[in-house]
Amino acid sequence: MIDVPVFNMSGEQTGTMQIDEASLGRWVRHDLLKQAVVMWRANQRQGSARTKNRGRVEGSTRKLYRQKGTGNARMGTVRTNIRRGGGMAFAKLERNYRQDMPKKMRQLARRSALLAKLKSNSVAVVDPLTFTEPKTKVFAGMLAKLGADKGCVLALGKPDEIVYKSGRNIPKTEIMPVYELNAYEILRRRKVLFTRDAFEAVLANPMSFRANGQAE
Repeated sequence: MIDVPVFNMSGEQTGTMQIDEASLGRWVRHDLLKQAVVMWRANQRQGSARTKNRGRVEGSTRKLYRQKGTGNARMGTVRTNIRRGGGMAFAKLERNYRQDMPKKMRQLARRSALLAKLKSNSVAVVDPLTFTEPKTKVFAGMLAKLGADKGCVLALGKPDEIVYKSGRNIPKTEIMPVYELNAYEILRRRKVLFTRDAFEAVLANPMSFRANGQAE
């Protein structure tokens, strides 16, 4: 069992919660984590860079003049890449960089990422986390007291607009529902913070990170 500290918004430890390593796969699978990160980053690429080759530019395909007898160099169509207005010799065409992984592999990668953070003491639970109105200054002060001001991802049990507005402008800070976490989001920041209900959702369903009865 791994002990996870529970802090209040003032940075004071008020208790601990426990999570079983077996529910997270027992050990960190580094090869799978790399595959998951490469997939996520590849899927962010648009692949929309493009230039026109000779088949995509406008112009006739007729040979400009006969091959011999004119005294000029031989010449093909107006679309050739050696003429002004012609196509590119090695044109960039649209490309799909998308990669995919089976659902169970993605889930195992997410659990391995969380286990890696737990073993490096980079996970904490914040309870309670309450905001009556959006307050970025209060949110930033809380992160500083928790040692998470250099980068963190905050996982919520369910979407909370007030919390999101409080922290959305803080650099290197991500706020999202716990079920939207993936291996890359967990690994890219130094600290991972959970609200109590978010961490209880992980304990209840380590495969889906969803609370019991919560629709997928």
